[in-house]
This record gives sequence, C-alpha cells and structure tokens, in this order.
Amino acid sequence: MIFKLGELFCGPGGIAWGATHADIGDPDFAIVHQWSNDYDADTCKTYRENICPNDPQSVYHADIRSFDMSKLKPIDALAFGFPCNDYSVVGEQKGMDGVYGPLYSYGVKALKLFKPKWFLAENVGGLRNANDGRAFTKILSELRNAGYIVTPHLFKFEEYGVPQARHRIIIVGIREDLDVEYKVPSPEPYKDIDNTCRTAIEKPMPEGVTNNEPTKQSAKVIERLRYIKPGENAFTADLPEELRLNIRGAQISQIYKRLDPDKPSYTVTGSGGGGTHMYHWSEPRALTNRERARLQTFPDDYVFEGSKESVRKQIGMAVPCRGAQIIFEAILKCFAGISYPSISPNINE
Repeated sequence: MIFKLGELFCGPGGIAWGATHADIGDPDFAIVHQWSNDYDADTCKTYRENICPNDPQSVYHADIRSFDMSKLKPIDALAFGFPCNDYSVVGEQKGMDGVYGPLYSYGVKALKLFKPKWFLAENVGGLRNANDGRAFTKILSELRNAGYIVTPHLFKFEEYGVPQARHRIIIVGIREDLDVEYKVPSPEPYKDIDNTCRTAIEKPMPEGVTNNEPTKQSAKVIERLRYIKPGENAFTADLPEELRLNIRGAQISQIYKRLDPDKPSYTVTGSGGGGTHMYHWSEPRALTNRERARLQTFPDDYVFEGSKESVRKQIGMAVPCRGAQIIFEAILKCFAGISYPSISPNINE
C-alpha cells in the first residue's frame, strides 16, 4: 500500500523527509510525496530542492486562506503542522483569538475534501492550554467530526534518540471506516542512542557542506559568553555588572544560554535576535545553521534555501526528521498488521 501524501504548512520538509524515508522492511508499504503548500517562498524552495526536485510544480507557494485546494491531486494521507505562533508558550498565547490560531481549520477542510485514509497533525505542547483548554477540545472535536479516530500524544523527541529536548503534540487520525488501530510508538527501543548535543555537533562536517556560515559575534557578546558556563544563561550566570542584561519583566531562559554538551540541546527555535541563537558550550559563539539542523536531525546534504536569517527560521519551525520518521513507520506498521512496542497516549482529553 503506497500512500500519496499531501501536506499543508509544509515547512522546509522535516515531516516530508520522515515520511518519505519511513521504512518497515516491506516495499509494499511506503509514503510518497504528492503535493505540499506553504506561504513562505524560501521554505517552498527548500522543500522542492530536497523532497521533490523532479516535481517542483507540486509545491504550491500560497496563503492557505486564499488557496484553492480543489485543484490538487487526490491523496491517501495528509500531514499538517499548522502554525503554532498563537499556541506557543514563548508567544502571547492568543490561541483561537490570534491570527494563526484558526488555521488548523484548513486541515479539517482538506480532510473533508480528500477523505485520506489517515492524517498526522503537529503543534506545540502549549496547544493543550490555549483558551483554557477549549481550543484543543474544539480541534479534536472537528477532526473527529471529519470522520477520524484520533490519537493525540505529547512526544518528547529526546526520548526517541533526537539530540534535542523538543516536545510536540502529534495527533494521528485513522479514517473511522477502516479496520486499523494506531498505537503510539514506545521510546524504549531508542533509550540507548547517544543523543547528546556534543555527539551531534562534533561529528566532522563533510567537505562543501552548506548553511554552515559562522555568526559574527560582537566583542561584548564574546566577553559575556566567557562567563557563562555550559547549561547556564545570561540570568543564571555570575556576570560582571557591565555584562548583565538590563531587561525588565520576563527573563527568557534561552537568552545567551550555552548548551550542556552531555545532554540533548534545549529547543531549537526560529528566532535568533537578542541572544537566542543557541550557543556552543565551550567556544564563545552561536551555533551555525548547519549545527542547528543537526539538532533537528536533518542530514548534512539537506540544502536550505534563502538568507541566513530565513534558514534559521526554517530550521527552527521544522519537525525533527528522525522523530517524524519513527511516527510514520508506526503508522505504516499499523496498516501492514505488524506489531511494535507501543505505549498508551499521555494526553487525557
């Protein structure tokens, strides 16, 4: 059973890489790209370059709010990592009241239009608490009403071998008329993987690798970093008076935070100003985009298109490739009737 995948809010292709590389040892069960959509031009270029270089016209650069989905080819599966800006704990958490909050509804619209056999939806953990929990309840209700048995689960990707503490709600839905049951894959098979950020970053870079330009650091930032120990940030380190940050209000823990080399990294984000680039544990510098991509488990030959700032944003918004692959392989095994280690969903609705 070869599933043709459509993808909304596709980003640079973390989900798509995981889908198209899902392998359960049976060539009769696989996922192939059919079409995708994103509103950001650079992101679409990156996706075309890496996921479907032979079918570039299948990636539609368009705002979903004015995009005619009826012209798209039929699909067997749908993925949509709907924008998380209004659900993230880093943002204002406007939830359904924000500009991005209601965009999940286009995923529901696509489900009703194409009736795929299954779908995967992704968002931040903060989705559960938006609008006092009403947003999450509403989203799950609409997905069920579209004809799907849904299983939401908060994945902690560092438990699955990813060298980054990244927690995301993944909702898998199986069409209710199918005799197939999805089960959340267990992290147990991945517990012995070395997922420290040191291992991910220190692996030698291949010759000619792209997106690895260093960030120019000011003398003051270099001096500040010399006082910040691995795992510390600008507020927990013992900084001299002249190097302290005069920030009132919230003190974000990731400001000038250095990685702890013996742990998975903290969460890679799409921002980069004001000390949020992510910082090396021993060298007084920010990580390069390629190093950040490694923390997201993108392969080194994955080429990101656009300016350095655009690439940083693309990497930060993506789903870890190998994390996505694990979930897609679980879905394929469900349809193939292959058992695998599983756990109960950790989200009680």
